[in-house]
Amino acid sequence: MTADERSVLQQLDRIVRSKQVRAQILPIVERVRAELARKQDALMAWEAIALTLFGDALPAAIRSGWVFILRAGANTGAERHPNSHQRMMSFEGTGNMQTAAESASGSARAPSDIVWQSHVLVSDTEASLEQRWISIPQNVWHRPVIAKGSDWVVVSFHTVPAKQLIEERPPDNAAGAMKRMLYLAPD
Repeated sequence: MTADERSVLQQLDRIVRSKQVRAQILPIVERVRAELARKQDALMAWEAIALTLFGDALPAAIRSGWVFILRAGANTGAERHPNSHQRMMSFEGTGNMQTAAESASGSARAPSDIVWQSHVLVSDTEASLEQRWISIPQNVWHRPVIAKGSDWVVVSFHTVPAKQLIEERPPDNAAGAMKRMLYLAPD
């Protein structure tokens, strides 16, 4: 991790761990938790965080914030963001955010072709920055794998506005097409 990237993560960490911001994130977590409970077959649920919640403290490159809850025992599959650098922290629980071990930008591949590197993240405030946060550059394949014990709550920051965040998923086979979606519906 570069010194500049470490500085960004430290700044985000200070913001999210502040009592004032944490108190405002907790009701969002509860709404997302209720949504996941309603959708029994969903692997995850999410909500964008209004950037005003953070005041003017965010690094300039951050254009959206999110709460995601990933269901216990889930592997949501490979995804990447072609238009955003993602920074993510473990807010509650533990999970393994796996990333492609090599640069996977360029042509789409079947998920079975990706070599994964594990990054187990914890929510222990005494743990090191690297044990709580991950930085995922634009176009890098990643997939969260969650243990069966409890859901994993994460706070994620992206370098594009919430309505522009694109998720790509690899085709199911070599002849298939890349799958794309937006996390929020356009106006």
